[in-house]
Amino acid sequence: MIRLYSGITFVTLNVIASIVMKSIRCSALADAPPSGTLPSIIIGGGRIGGLLRDLGTDADVVVHRGEVVPDAPSSGPIYVCTRNDDLAAVIEATPASRRGDLCFLQNGMLGDLINGDFGLPDDTTQCLLYLAVPVVGADPVDGITEINPEGLTCATGKWASELATRLERGSLRCNLKGGENFLAAALEKHIFICATNLSGQINGDLTVGEVYGQEYADYCRDLIEELIAAGSRKAGVDLAPGTFERLVAYGRSVPDYPTGIKEFQWRNGWFYDITKRARDLEEPDPLPLHTAALKKIGVI
Repeated sequence: MIRLYSGITFVTLNVIASIVMKSIRCSALADAPPSGTLPSIIIGGGRIGGLLRDLGTDADVVVHRGEVVPDAPSSGPIYVCTRNDDLAAVIEATPASRRGDLCFLQNGMLGDLINGDFGLPDDTTQCLLYLAVPVVGADPVDGITEINPEGLTCATGKWASELATRLERGSLRCNLKGGENFLAAALEKHIFICATNLSGQINGDLTVGEVYGQEYADYCRDLIEELIAAGSRKAGVDLAPGTFERLVAYGRSVPDYPTGIKEFQWRNGWFYDITKRARDLEEPDPLPLHTAALKKIGVI
């Protein structure tokens, strides 16, 4: 039997309470910004920083090189859109309480920097951008290929979903990955950058499209397979079959981009460290093609 209290049953009270709670939740959702537009700090005003600003809101704050990371907004993503050489300074300039909100959009294997040098959280956000922005303010070209129609850009960590939604506002696709899946994707992107630029320079300052043309395809394949073998051992992760084909397809989607050896420490230097380690142990160089190419263009 349901007991009455002042003419109202307990069932009625429960219904009223449920309605009130739903109203509160709906009100909170209505007040929250749409996903992808959470007020954010963007460090760097270049091509990628400008893109994220354009896809965000007026509440975003852009911080330029040498400027202090502001106190507001006091929560939300901090998108780091700088060169790799600036990363340590950016982390040091970020209050310790906000370092877990840093989102790194750089190429390269950043694990030692993130997990070792600064001890950032395990869920630190990283994103591998497979897109091209020719100049600041230009429309981006998404890295969609016939092999990967879902797009190649991917993100992991605390703010990965928020970043993916912001990119979607510009019709740019971003896949969410975690753990070894993201590590494998990072290594594959790293191999693309190192092999493409080195192949382009050793063969006469080629464009990306020329690197993956028929004339240089065999050399490029041999170099990529060499980097896959050595890089997988160093990173402790296996790449899915078809890496060369995926990279060729992406290279052909950005054919006019020039090649060049930049940020050696963060790019080809990561692989050259493998060679130096083998030399110290008096073992054969696992990367003879890579080493010979670096010597030929005078990088080492």
